[in-house]
Amino acid sequence: MKAAAAQTTRSEGETATLARSLAVDLKAGAVLLLSGNLGAGKTAFVRGLAEGLGVDPSEVSSPTFTLVHEYRGGRLTLYHVDLYRLDRAATDDLGLEELGVADGILAIEWPDRLTHSLDGARHVSIEIIDDTTRSISIDGS
Repeated sequence: MKAAAAQTTRSEGETATLARSLAVDLKAGAVLLLSGNLGAGKTAFVRGLAEGLGVDPSEVSSPTFTLVHEYRGGRLTLYHVDLYRLDRAATDDLGLEELGVADGILAIEWPDRLTHSLDGARHVSIEIIDDTTRSISIDGS
């Protein structure tokens, strides 16, 4: 895997646009691991993914309390997972590998909670520069 040069976005809209352009090339079974501090824009990024897949981005919200949100209606199903409230040990039996393998894209927030790696996953790192500016790096081909 190669690391892409970091891209700078200056608003939630620009972050979503970057994700929307990434979504165009994603195939069923793709896994994205989204890292960044609270408020970095991980959910804004997922909204852009949704829009790029043909899903209404207004349906996307942080799945903090429900763990997984499933968004259908686009060219692929988007599975949005937030592991923030889980301990590392609690992630073992989630079955995340089964989500998205056949028909969709799996986007996981807080992947540092995972106790194992997911083969072929692409890492998306979102760094807060200031109130509106973000530096986003996407690893992968």
